[in-house]
Amino acid sequence: MSFWEYANPVKFLKLSGSLLPYVSILAAITIIAGLSWGFFFTPDDYKQGATVKILYVHVPSAFVAINAWFMMLVASIIWLVRRHHVSALAAKAAAPIGIAMTIIGLVTGALWGQPMWGTWWEWDPKLTSFLILFLFYLGYIILWAAVEDPDTAADLTSVLCIVGSVFAVLSRYATNFWNQGLHQDASLSIDKEEHVADVFYYPLIVVMAGFVLLFVALVLLNTRSEIMKRRAGAIMVRSGI
Repeated sequence: MSFWEYANPVKFLKLSGSLLPYVSILAAITIIAGLSWGFFFTPDDYKQGATVKILYVHVPSAFVAINAWFMMLVASIIWLVRRHHVSALAAKAAAPIGIAMTIIGLVTGALWGQPMWGTWWEWDPKLTSFLILFLFYLGYIILWAAVEDPDTAADLTSVLCIVGSVFAVLSRYATNFWNQGLHQDASLSIDKEEHVADVFYYPLIVVMAGFVLLFVALVLLNTRSEIMKRRAGAIMVRSGI
């Protein structure tokens, strides 16, 4: 069995229909468990107080926002190289989820930053690149809506996705590229000296797993909807409606 078999819309619909209930339930359980653990069973930070618990929403949403763009990049490259419509539609399906996570990341970042930094916003390298990533998401969605021919729209948005990947990388690694800036280093790191204390780390891992599962579930759901809309449009064209 080849992975590329699922580029066939019929096989993708069958597989995604089977997976979607399980992924959705697992996502709900994991998010509820992780947030409950983090908000109710972890102490306040000695410096940040209860404000630190914003990380249980901010970090997972920012993580998904950045990595959703990389998923779109892979799907877009597959479209450009192999012309599989499911990959183009999967990239399109991921964009609304990515922009929603970006907005959540920006808002929670402001709520977290104001008491810590004394300001809602700072033109910090990481914050600025994350804001630009939001604008690329917005442009991507608008471009899909503005171009009537779906294959042309897929081509143009794929190129935009490749260009925007620069800012997805900067959003992830800006603190490594520039030493200055208010934003701290990554909350999660292989180096135990750099990531948050274990009491916050483990529930954060659970929440992040839940957000990733939620992203997968929503991408499957949205991709199914895009395939069905494409099918309905083709039927209408053939019927002369």
